[in-house]
Amino acid sequence: MTTETAPKDKKEEKGGFFANFKFPSAYTILFALIAVVALLTWIVPAGQYNRVMNEELGKEVPVTGTYHAVESNPQGVVDVLLAPIDGFYDHDSYEAAAIDVSLFILIIGGFLGLVTKTGAIDAGIERVTARLQGKEELMIPILMALFAAGGTIYGMAEESLPFYTLLVPVMMAARFDPVVAAATVLLGAGIGTLGSTINPFATVIAANAAGIPFTDGIALRVAILVIGWVICVGYVMRYAKMVRSDHTKSIVFDKYEENKAHFLGNQTGELLEFTTTRKIILTIFALSFGIMIYGVSVLGWWMAQISAMFLGSAILIGLIARMSEEDFTTSFIDGARDLLGVALIIGIARGIVVIMDRGMITDTILNSAEHIVSGLSSIVFINVMYWLEVLLSFLVP
Repeated sequence: MTTETAPKDKKEEKGGFFANFKFPSAYTILFALIAVVALLTWIVPAGQYNRVMNEELGKEVPVTGTYHAVESNPQGVVDVLLAPIDGFYDHDSYEAAAIDVSLFILIIGGFLGLVTKTGAIDAGIERVTARLQGKEELMIPILMALFAAGGTIYGMAEESLPFYTLLVPVMMAARFDPVVAAATVLLGAGIGTLGSTINPFATVIAANAAGIPFTDGIALRVAILVIGWVICVGYVMRYAKMVRSDHTKSIVFDKYEENKAHFLGNQTGELLEFTTTRKIILTIFALSFGIMIYGVSVLGWWMAQISAMFLGSAILIGLIARMSEEDFTTSFIDGARDLLGVALIIGIARGIVVIMDRGMITDTILNSAEHIVSGLSSIVFINVMYWLEVLLSFLVP
């Protein structure tokens, strides 16, 4: 008597373990990094630089050549569990850490949820895609130019987060995919920040700290900005055209139906009426981001002031749309809920730095980097520093 065995799944035979492997979430990766860094505090020698207040930077900075060994402070299980909490605020001194950024994310999420509820964004998207019929790719260079302007003027970073949620339905309605939306924001703002022609939070502060005019090297920064923008636009448009002609070539094609249902599920096929109320709401929506840019670059605003401004804009839009108290609060909370994951990730990521600082190994790592680059020629120094920054970015978000 013979027994038949069930045939093995072809996918399992072909890929083995990796066919069923699912990459862990960002939360798991960050918690794992916190645990790894905590383990390093038991291995890496503790050390510290002497620090002096730098008036230009507005904070204490380490003094080169003053590194010295100090008593180690290895981090344990309790410290690992406290790290994400302290990533938001210091539980001993109650000093704010990433809590202001996280609250900004939640409030702007509520703001976007409210605007979406009014139908103004959907109506605007439909009008834009209708007018650009056959020329949808033009959105990419235009939007990337705007994001690059934000990056080069004031170092657009956290402020770009809500645009990811906003642009995905726009790009999908134009028959692109979410990757095009993400690349438009990320590469646009990124190349702008890389150029940082007049960015007060990078170029101006660094120039003042070095005692040189911030206009020194501005021609090179403009060239980097323009050339980088052209390369990024070409790269994104090439991918966008490929996806638009054949959706199966999208790198997230396996999520195509899911993304379409999530981001375009509310569209019925009939154009929403672009009423005067919706036009006013979209005007306030655009002005809010314009005010944010002006406030950050000219008035010295930061997360608290920006959050308050968006909260005020949300209330104003609710009044103009004649929303009931229940509709207003429900829409705002639903919008904040959509970005809750992002807000949590920011605090958890900051927890890595908390463990490094309390374990007294941050300066040890900096001292090692200092020894690596000391004595190098300027060209080699720049390249080595670049890759050191890349490596440090894994530990210091």
